[in-house]
Amino acid sequence: MGNSFACFSSHSQVTKSSKRSPPFPNSRSASTKKKGQKLRDDDLLLQQQAYAAALLFREHQRAGNFPATGLNRSASVVYPTPPAKKQSLPKSSSSRQRSGSDAVVQPHQLVNSQDPKSTSGLETNHFVLVHGGGFGAWCWYKTMTLLVEGGLKVDAVDLTGSGIQSSDTNSVTSLAQYIKPLTDILEKLEDGKKVILVGHDFGGSCISYVMELFPSKIAKAIFIAAPMLASAQSILDLFSQQIGASNLMRQAQVFLYANGKDQPPTAIDLDKELVRDLFFNQSPAKDVALASVSMRPIPFGPVMEKLSLSTANYGSVRRFYIVTAEDNAITVPLQESMIKSNPPEQVFQVKGSDHAPFFSRPQALHKILVEIAQTPPK
Repeated sequence: MGNSFACFSSHSQVTKSSKRSPPFPNSRSASTKKKGQKLRDDDLLLQQQAYAAALLFREHQRAGNFPATGLNRSASVVYPTPPAKKQSLPKSSSSRQRSGSDAVVQPHQLVNSQDPKSTSGLETNHFVLVHGGGFGAWCWYKTMTLLVEGGLKVDAVDLTGSGIQSSDTNSVTSLAQYIKPLTDILEKLEDGKKVILVGHDFGGSCISYVMELFPSKIAKAIFIAAPMLASAQSILDLFSQQIGASNLMRQAQVFLYANGKDQPPTAIDLDKELVRDLFFNQSPAKDVALASVSMRPIPFGPVMEKLSLSTANYGSVRRFYIVTAEDNAITVPLQESMIKSNPPEQVFQVKGSDHAPFFSRPQALHKILVEIAQTPPK
């Protein structure tokens, strides 16, 4: 959603972490080279499986195999789990880029039946994934695959006018209208059941809205490079406090005026030529291609709307924040500013991630989500 308030964002640039060269670059053994090739093969396998899952997901969408609202996507993205490896998990893979010596982490290694903190012992094993501005449920295909393979239940929702949801984005004028598919899921939730809400980008405002409405149905709320607003604050208010703006953001946003140029904008679109540098500067080319044909305009009305949040409702839900360290859309200084003004229970960081960690660092993001799910109730 960084594009929709580009003129209010910080222009501070994120410094990319440098790659460290081995001390003796010409002394690698044949065994080391073989291991490096094996890691590349594993990465390629994961990418191929994820891509196949995405294609299957899109075919199910076109065939109309999902209900119009409350979209449960989990069954459509499961792929066979690669053979388990015996290596232990790297201790800090959720907060740094994986090096050549790290094992490729498979979903069953993160949550398994022999772990005392397995899915059976969780407060809830039900994730609800809420996309950011311009995105849709399709953006979570890697995350859904990994979570489902780990034995977790996943719903990924298309908000009104997003993804395959049929509404015209220009007709969406309020936050309540925009997030109705999400509120439908929570309204239909069985008594006593809870979910873990995950909001990316503009999805942070969306989950804040439903945290106020359904606090007893939400075990935890996870914000990924997303605004955490105070009461009586809108996204526009939050980002207008930031000094300066990047030229890239200003150039990328295209305001749409469905009611005429003499009326306020109805939506914000993105210049497809600039999307990669803005959102996907660390993401694989195939995911950038998927986004370029799947992203839709962002409704302008919800961006302007001020939230009404109370300590009794919104404030009673446990909040966690995930920082994206190489984000050009919602920069690290801006994320840190939001964290400082409205501190969550715990902060995580995905190093090497652009604005779309579900594309650029899916395994590291998955590990953090599982770790949060395993955090015991207070």
